[in-house]
Amino acid sequence: MENLSIRSLKEGYEKKLFSPVEITKMYLERIHLFQDLNAYITITENLALQQAEIAEKKYVANEAVGTLEGIPLSYKDNLNTKGIRTTSGSKIDENNIPKKDAGVVRILQREGAIHLGKVNMHEFAFGITSNNPFYGPVKNPWNNEYSPGGSSGGSGAAVAASLSVASIGTDTAGSIRIPAASCGVIGLKPTHGLVDASGVKHISWTLDHIGPLTKNIDDLAIMIEAMTGINYSTRLTEDIRGLRIGVPKNYFNEGIDESTATFYKKALKDFESLGAILIEIDIPYSLEDLALSFAIGLSEAGFVHEESILSELDSYGLDVKASLENSHSIPAIDYIKALKRKDQLTSQFERLFETVDVIATPTTPITPQKIGEEIVEINGIQDSVFNTMIRLPAVFNLTSQPALSIPCGAAENGLPVGLQLAAARFNERVLIRAGFSYEQAFLQSFYEKRNRISELAIEKK
Repeated sequence: MENLSIRSLKEGYEKKLFSPVEITKMYLERIHLFQDLNAYITITENLALQQAEIAEKKYVANEAVGTLEGIPLSYKDNLNTKGIRTTSGSKIDENNIPKKDAGVVRILQREGAIHLGKVNMHEFAFGITSNNPFYGPVKNPWNNEYSPGGSSGGSGAAVAASLSVASIGTDTAGSIRIPAASCGVIGLKPTHGLVDASGVKHISWTLDHIGPLTKNIDDLAIMIEAMTGINYSTRLTEDIRGLRIGVPKNYFNEGIDESTATFYKKALKDFESLGAILIEIDIPYSLEDLALSFAIGLSEAGFVHEESILSELDSYGLDVKASLENSHSIPAIDYIKALKRKDQLTSQFERLFETVDVIATPTTPITPQKIGEEIVEINGIQDSVFNTMIRLPAVFNLTSQPALSIPCGAAENGLPVGLQLAAARFNERVLIRAGFSYEQAFLQSFYEKRNRISELAIEKK
């Protein structure tokens, strides 16, 4: 039952086939069973069972009206949770007990979601490996020697290993989509501002997004409905005939490893077989523009962390400390120029989406790397794992447009490969439509393989 969808769980509750308490206990047992993945920092067992009992009484009385009534979720640990430790993966905030829930947490709790706990992450969301120096590295369920991506690595691992039905993460330069691709699940970075971002320990208010990670597109549609109050389930159609898919001739097809490129090209052909129209497009973006993300992100992070930088800089992990030390050295003129270019890029991409409905790219140029690896080589060229992994997803943080990562296969090393779909601002519906059609036609065997991974791990135990 750990692989049942949100819709199936709710139907089971309504028909009294099983109860929210039984399902919640099952997820809590799995969390303890898979502690070696290090997906959770804080498990809220008592709270979860209390909420499950309330949901169960509602179903018995036929009064369950919440979109997520009785559905067990996890939250990235930089989302404030009232009365529950919220560390942001940091030693600095290890004793931080918020007095209020983050906006999105409050909304989902109101919709009946059950709170399983707070998941591990890269410290203060400042990286893409989730190799946390204080709470230990999150491990990839597909292979425990590998990173699950980041910074929402705990969310990706928890969903892939069925340690929560879905999870809420944050994304500054790919931090939802990178773990989604790395762990073989679905991850959506919604349009900037679509989801309530209050009560979150941000890196950058300009680039940060809050979004869901789920096992399938149906769950994704329900989650984003609950988060926004907008109906997305009507877009769950397998008919995408005539959908215009933009295929980049530059940037997104550069510096990609051979295995990822192969799966990407196959996914494009798969879409074409479903009736989509492939259109080659020129991308108005370059590596120089990628540097804008650093100028904006680090400038705003320096402001967010100003007090801690002055009083306890040595308490940060080494990689985060190095970033924050440089945050105050960025000239104001560079920050302003970056914001201006950001607006220009957003307009240019919006015009591009007048000619295509969706842009399809690899989510990341490579599959996940081993925990602790910091340098990668692609086609004879070396770069940091960080720069490599954010190169493709970070584009749509800068343009504020929605972007979805969906699995498109597993490489020879056994690790998942992600496909990124992006659309015009506030057009999440077309991403759900395209993703659902592709999923229904081509991902069922992949999902079966993903479901077997955690069961094989149980057998080994």
